[in-house]
Formats: sequence, structure tokens, C-alpha cells
Amino acid sequence: MNIIAILQAAAQDSAPGALAERALAQSGLAQSALGDAGLRWLDAHPVLAALTGLAVLAGVGWLSLVVVRRYVLRFLALLARRSPTFWDEVLLESRLFRRLAWIVPLLLIHRGILAVPNLPGDLTRFVQQLVVASFILVVVRAFSALLTAVNEIYTRYPRAKDRPIKGFLQVANIIAHLVAAILIIATLLDRSPVVLFSGLGAMTAILMLVFRDSILSLVAGVQLTTNDLVRVGDWIEMPQFNADGDVIDIALNSVSVRNWDKTITVIPTHKFLEHSFKNWRGMFETGGRRIKRAIYVDMSTIRFLTDEEVEHFGRFALLRDYIAQKKKEIEEYNRAQQVGDGVIANARRLTNIGTLRAYITNYLRQHPKIHQDMTFLVRQLEPTPEGLPIQIYVFTNDTRWAAYEGIQADIFDHILAMVPQFGLRVFQKPSGYDLAGVVGEERRRLQPA
Repeated sequence: MNIIAILQAAAQDSAPGALAERALAQSGLAQSALGDAGLRWLDAHPVLAALTGLAVLAGVGWLSLVVVRRYVLRFLALLARRSPTFWDEVLLESRLFRRLAWIVPLLLIHRGILAVPNLPGDLTRFVQQLVVASFILVVVRAFSALLTAVNEIYTRYPRAKDRPIKGFLQVANIIAHLVAAILIIATLLDRSPVVLFSGLGAMTAILMLVFRDSILSLVAGVQLTTNDLVRVGDWIEMPQFNADGDVIDIALNSVSVRNWDKTITVIPTHKFLEHSFKNWRGMFETGGRRIKRAIYVDMSTIRFLTDEEVEHFGRFALLRDYIAQKKKEIEEYNRAQQVGDGVIANARRLTNIGTLRAYITNYLRQHPKIHQDMTFLVRQLEPTPEGLPIQIYVFTNDTRWAAYEGIQADIFDHILAMVPQFGLRVFQKPSGYDLAGVVGEERRRLQPA
């Protein structure tokens, strides 16, 4: 009986349920022993435990930053590419979300530092203050990226050319960084920021001295923008700074000008209120570009026209009406004055210089590239030692530089070629070649036959 009872008990112990219960009991005992050992180890090595906790917390923060940047930002980039708007892509390119990604590890560290064992209270409080200061820095850098994105989005609209806001955004960025700096200092010193802000009034004189150019440029930028004196894309001339070209940027402290030789001149913004400058925007807006150039006629070639020449010029299409009208006026005047044929001084007659001026006037009147509704003059200026200036003062209807130069060159090519047709000669100072010809001819004349 005793043997049978022993065998039955052994069979019951070998059943699956009993084995599972025994395994669980042994596992619980092992875990309890491991937990007790871990607690004993932590108590025995407090510094190592604190360092281990800090390392784990830093690893979790770094891992969260990697996850946010690798997955969340990529997901946002995918949404931005599929979105029909452009502003979300601008926000991504401005690194706004990449800077905001630092908020996640900072929040984890701020809350997780409380769970690190054996960490002194003062050190915990200092780490939390450091995290709050870093959080303020992250926010102000994200705000700076947001302002950059706002300016980029604004420049996509036509109004941005007339009313740039880059200078105002830079002022807002400076103010935000000043406020952030005060908040960071107050956080690290564990003081109220109100105390630092109240002391800021005493530093006004120092700030005025340090930021003098920025303050002057801010006022100048507001006046330039409000009065619409300078825009991005304007062609300006400022000889004091050797600036002659297009404005490519208007910032808080400076205006950048790309000169025609492709160099860039950077001018302090407040200098635009201290010095004069020329803005060519009005020329482009009116649609006319001025030609103001003269040809100098040799005055020794000016004379009256003969009757044959009058008939000859009357066959010119551009002079037909002019010659007919002048012939009629002259005949009526001479008939009324009973002028004799033998005295030239008593009669009115056509001159070759006046006929040339009429030809140039009619030629420009029918020219398709000359603006007929703007100032139109073909006039004589005061005689000079270089000859009699015949000045052309008109406007082209194409303001593009290359087109303008081509129109001007075509006009004067034609006029200079037509001057000899009127028996006139364009004045030109004698060159060495002319003098050599005169000397050679004089030598030949003096040689004995």
C-alpha cells in the first residue's frame, strides 16, 4: 500500500499542469531574485546607475530625433509634393520642420530626467532648465525659418516687387532673438524675465550705439518702402558708390545692386536718404527711352540751294510736301517784296542745312520705333569750334537696352550717310593721316618740275 501511494503521487506530480505550475513558481522566484539583485546593485553603485540612466535617456532622445526626421519629415515631404499648393514645399525647404523636430527629444528629456535614479535634485533641476533654454532656442530658430518661408512665399506674388517685406521680417527676427536671449538667460539664472526686461531700459543708450546702423537702416527701409522709392528690379545709378545696375535685394541693413559689369555693389540702406540717386523705373513705366545725340556739320559747307537742287530734292518722298510748301511760301514772299533776281540777300531761298533738318524730321516722323506722343525735337544748337550741332531729341517706343541701342544706331547710320547728299560735310578733327596727306601734297607742289 505504501508503494502504491508513492507511485500515485509521483504520477500526479508528472502531469502537464503540475509541471507548468512548478515552472511559473520557479520563474517568479527567479524574477524576484533578479529584481532584488538589481536593486541591490543600484544601491551599491549609485553613480554608475545615474550615468546609465542618463545614457539611456540620451539614447532615447537621439532615437526619437532619428525617427521624427527619417519617417515623419519624409511623410510630410511626400504630402507636400502631392499637394497642389506651393507654400508647403517652401516651408519644407526653409528647414522649419527639421528644426521643430528637436522639440520631441527635448520633451522626452525634460520628463525623463525625473526617472533617472540616484540623480541629485540640483542636477535634475539644472538639466530641466537647460532643456527649457534649448526649447526656447529651438522655437526662435523655427520662427526665423518661418519668417524666411513667409518672405519666399510673398515674393511669388506680383505685389512683392512694389512692396518688399524682407526688411520688416528681419526686424521681427532681431526682436525675436533679443526676447529669446533674455528668456534663456532668465531661465538659466532661475530669475524672472520681468527683471531683465525692466533693466533693458537702462541699456537703451548702449543698444542705440551698437545697433546705430541697423536702426538708421530700419527707418530708411520704411521710408523707401512707404514712398516707393526703390524696388527690386529697378535700375538705379548712385555714382557715390559706383553703383549702376539693377537692384537685386533690399534687406534691413543694405541694398544690393548688380552692376552692368556683373559686379555687385552693397549700399547701406540709410545712405539712400543721405545721397541722391537716379531711378530709371519711370522710363520703363512710360514706355519711352530718350535719344539725345547731335551730329556736327562743317559750317563751311552750309549754302543756299540752286533751282536744280530744289527740283532734285522735290523728288524725295520725305521732302515732296516740304519742298512744295516752301516753294510756294518763298514765291509769294518774293513776289510781295518785288525782289529782283540779281540780289541774293533780298530774296528768301532754301538752304541745304534747313532741308537736311526737314528731311531728318520727316524721317523720324515715319519711323515705326519712334514714340510720336513724347517730346520730339530736331534742332540746331549753338555753333561750336567743332561745327554746327544738329541735335535729335526723341524717344524710342522700345525701352530694352539692346533694342534701344540698335534703333539709335540705325537712325544715325542713315542720317550720316545722307548728309553728303545735301552738299554738307560732317565735321571731323584732322587725324595724322589727313596731316600726312597735306604735307605730302605740299612737298610735291614745291618740288621743281
